[in-house]
Amino acid sequence: MSSKSDGKIVVITGGASGIGEACGHALVRDGWHVVIVDLQTDAAKKVAQELNGHAYTADVADAAQVAAVANTIEREVGPVYGLVNSAGIVQHPLPPEQLTMEAWDRVIDIDQRGTYVACVAFGRFMAVRGAGSIVNIASITGMRSVPLHAYAPAKAAVISMTECLAGEWGRSGVRVNAVSPGYTRTLRVQKQIDAGDRNEASIVANSAMGRLVEPAEVADTIAFLLSPKSSAITGVNVPIDCGWLLAPSWQTYGGLRAKRIHP
Repeated sequence: MSSKSDGKIVVITGGASGIGEACGHALVRDGWHVVIVDLQTDAAKKVAQELNGHAYTADVADAAQVAAVANTIEREVGPVYGLVNSAGIVQHPLPPEQLTMEAWDRVIDIDQRGTYVACVAFGRFMAVRGAGSIVNIASITGMRSVPLHAYAPAKAAVISMTECLAGEWGRSGVRVNAVSPGYTRTLRVQKQIDAGDRNEASIVANSAMGRLVEPAEVADTIAFLLSPKSSAITGVNVPIDCGWLLAPSWQTYGGLRAKRIHP
């Protein structure tokens, strides 16, 4: 396989759905050979088949399992030069008195610890080879105060570990970056909107661009961070949020400006 990325292998954890699946399609277009690692075995195989790639089953909360699957991929598919950490779960916006420690632990295990575990499992091979790029999926909630007392701190930790690992492996030729998606119209979010569990109008009203993010937009940014076009970029966190982070402060001045109308 020859392409912009010379057919190099990229692993996508949580690649069987949502943003991870969108990344698979974007990276195939850029010439990567995609390997899906997901707990949903059947869904992972389906996506991998569509992408002419490979699928493996692993739970990122299980460090030994992730290390084993990394060894297997390196042996059976080939050297991994790209990693997208998209595996994650969300939580209900509960007050801390109602958020059980079991639920809190599960979010931390997958979203924070699982990201670190995957970085180490695949990054150790990249560092020895002297080349590789990792993109961790954090969240805008890791950058602001929100009523997500497990999820938001976990995503803030992902941003921090991205910076730490970028410093750790920089001299070894491995770049580590993060993206922080805003409210993204994944199938899961759309179902929540359709069921009335999410208020799309409220989300849109608090966005400078007046809309939700599309999964392909997140995927395209990740594809850039994995590509040689971003060869001097490491340790950064890129918000992809249609201006959600900047919009609230405008409320002090009466809100965001209305769309200009051409006379």
